[in-house]
Amino acid sequence: MKQNVGGIDRSMRIIAGLLILSLFFVLDENTRLWALVGLVPLLTGLIGWCPAYLPFGLRTCKLRRD
Repeated sequence: MKQNVGGIDRSMRIIAGLLILSLFFVLDENTRLWALVGLVPLLTGLIGWCPAYLPFGLRTCKLRRD
């Protein structure tokens, strides 16, 4: 897996994921599990790879020149 998520994108994903996950403690019981959706941006931000970018050929990180 090559990284396809850049620095600013990663930071925004991690922050958004943590904010969405924090809703788990605020929402009532019926809607609480929807906050677990925050795991997706959090994990993609931590790993630096997003599977949704693949079909579109997107990448927000700089290319390495070997």
